[in-house]
Amino acid sequence: MSVLVDTSIWIEYFRSGNSSEKLDFLIDENLIVINDLILAELVPSLRVRNQQKIVKLLNNINKLELFIHWGQIIEFQFKCLKNGLNRIGIPDLIIVQNAKQNQCEIYSLDNHFKLMKDILELRMLD
Repeated sequence: MSVLVDTSIWIEYFRSGNSSEKLDFLIDENLIVINDLILAELVPSLRVRNQQKIVKLLNNINKLELFIHWGQIIEFQFKCLKNGLNRIGIPDLIIVQNAKQNQCEIYSLDNHFKLMKDILELRMLD
């Protein structure tokens, strides 16, 4: 089992240490993965705050390659809209696609993923 750790978990982890017990366990067990989209959301602000050590650590996490299939993204968005989810961003749909392609669970505090769970048959870490 691999767990794709979303930006929201990392932000909370760095900010307040919340979610740290679960994330620390996943790190210790070498179960976490990341992708370039999540890194692109995290790294710039870390660099501005001169937190190079954290940037280096994040870049050393096993990285999933992004293979974006736009037809599937469109289908995911259609399913969300059809089920009343109107504010799902394309980056979240790309993260969903990446996790599904790699049979990963998603670990996130972002409510969008919880709302999409049943509609898109996501595996979420609770």
